[in-house]
Amino acid sequence: MNAFAADLIVMCDSVHSIMSKSSAALLTANIESAEDALTQTDSLEDLRAHCEEKAVQLLALENPLAKDLRQVVSSIYIVEDLHRMAALAGHVAKSARRNHPAMAISENIRGYFSELARLVDEMNRRVRELLVNPDADVALRLTEDDDAVDDICAHLVKVVTGEGWGGTPREAVDISLLCRFYERYADHCVNVSARIIYLATGLVPEEYLDQIKN
Repeated sequence: MNAFAADLIVMCDSVHSIMSKSSAALLTANIESAEDALTQTDSLEDLRAHCEEKAVQLLALENPLAKDLRQVVSSIYIVEDLHRMAALAGHVAKSARRNHPAMAISENIRGYFSELARLVDEMNRRVRELLVNPDADVALRLTEDDDAVDDICAHLVKVVTGEGWGGTPREAVDISLLCRFYERYADHCVNVSARIIYLATGLVPEEYLDQIKN
C-alpha cells in the first residue's frame, strides 16, 4: 500500500512538471518546453498502467481492511484524474507548438494566462501535499483557487466573444479552448481533493461540510 501511495506522488510530480512546461511554452512561445511536455505526457502512460495494475493486485487480496479498501478505490480515481490532467496540459503544449514561432495568445491577455498558470501550479502543489499528508480541511480549500480559475476563464471568454474583440475568430476559438483546458485541469485537482476527503473521513465533501458545520 505504501508503494502504491508513493507511485501516486511520482505521478503527481510528473503531471506538475508537464503543466509547468506547457504553461511556459504558452507564455513564452518556447518550442522546447512544448516538446518536452508532450514527450513527458507520452511517458506517463507506463506509470499509469503500473498504478492500475498495482490497484488490481491490492483489490485481489482476501479480506482487505475497510480503510485499505477505501484507499485503493480512492487511488484508482486519483490515477484517472492525474491522467486527465496530464492530457489537458498536453493540449496546452500542442496549442503553443501549433502557433510557434508566434505566440498562441496575444500580449493584452497574456497576464490572465500567467495568473491561470500560477493558480493551477499552486493547486498542483496542494494536491501533492494532500497525497503526502491527507487533510480534509486543507482539501476543502482547493475550491477557492478553482473558483478563481473559473472567474478568469469566464472573463476571457466574454472578452473574445464580445463586440470589442480585435482578434481573429481563430484566435477567439484558441483562447476559449485554452481556458477550457485550464478550467478542467483545476476541476480535476478539486476531484482529487474530494477523493482525499473521502479517504480521510469516509465522507463525500458535502457530507463532511455538514458534519463540521454541526
